[in-house]
Amino acid sequence: MTVAAILLLGAFHGLNPAMGWLFAVARGLQERSRGRLLASLPAIAAGHLASVALVAVVVAVTGSLVTGRALAIGGGVLLVGFGLWRLMSDRHFRWAGMRLMLPQLAGWSFLMSSAHGAGLMLLPVFSGMHEHGHAMSGGLAAAGLHTLAMFAAAAVTAVLVYELAGLTILRRAWFNVDRMWAAALVAAGVITLAQAVL
Repeated sequence: MTVAAILLLGAFHGLNPAMGWLFAVARGLQERSRGRLLASLPAIAAGHLASVALVAVVVAVTGSLVTGRALAIGGGVLLVGFGLWRLMSDRHFRWAGMRLMLPQLAGWSFLMSSAHGAGLMLLPVFSGMHEHGHAMSGGLAAAGLHTLAMFAAAAVTAVLVYELAGLTILRRAWFNVDRMWAAALVAAGVITLAQAVL
């Protein structure tokens, strides 16, 4: 797999709303701040990098990786269920405004990236590097390039959505931030399930 393929896979992850830009936009809209959106993106990228790097390290150490779709399906069901519960609940859910600290956002990103199998897409790269004796350093370099492309694509997408759609919504209508987060959770869960099943 070439460097171009690694970068394209990273950009693909960056465009996926379940991988973080949707949550960065929601955070920006919640605070009515592009700065808050932009501050969220490095934390999301750090979680993604940790997930991909973990796969690289496992392959470097063991030379193989046992995988399954159970984590992705379980995570997707959990997200959809929790989001639907919040959408249908009449009670005000006090933390649903998602005033997460950046380390918490990075942890969420790590879990989502792991559930989506972000590192598994680079498995051919990691395995090839293992066979040629460059497993650890080459795998971590590939993870870094992949995450850089993911970060760039997510940042561009998030800012465009925030500026073109999000601010228009804020100017024209009031909306319930709790419902926005619930809808984002459902959307992330549906995308996770669709990718796990297909």
